[in-house]
Amino acid sequence: MKRSIAALLGAAALTLAASAASAHATLETSQAVAGSYYKAVVRVGHGCEGKPTLKLRLKIPDGVSGVKAMPKAGWTLDIVKGPLAKPLDDGHGGKITEGVTEVIWTGTLLDAHYDEFVVRGKLPDAPNTVLWWPVVQECDGAAHRWIEIPAAGQSADSLKEPAPGLKLTPKP
Repeated sequence: MKRSIAALLGAAALTLAASAASAHATLETSQAVAGSYYKAVVRVGHGCEGKPTLKLRLKIPDGVSGVKAMPKAGWTLDIVKGPLAKPLDDGHGGKITEGVTEVIWTGTLLDAHYDEFVVRGKLPDAPNTVLWWPVVQECDGAAHRWIEIPAAGQSADSLKEPAPGLKLTPKP
């Protein structure tokens, strides 16, 4: 009996280690209602080949507006603003032509640790589409570029470093 429990625990540990090693940058919630406000929680499960993460860059998808980033204790936060690919309606008859295009956190996350990086904003009203949130994870002399976007009909699972995707659903 003791032997089978030890074997089971050993197998569970190997499974957890394997899944941690193959983890990608992911979104905590993979779908949201089109046109709603959304809290994007980007999960980072490892560093780069044993090296700590020193910087995380999150590109904000086109059409997401009013973006605010959550600061993290021990990390610096840089907000990059620029012209929007397509002007957005401001809800008052005007147009928004500039907004947050990228959020950058700089600090240290050891390879053995997990963390989450958070922004919020208003999603475009485009149901039945996927918004891709490219992430670049910079480490000491290495990087993971979670920026690959699948072609039409291709699964993100077939990509080596897929960008996290958010499926926009119709309003209930």
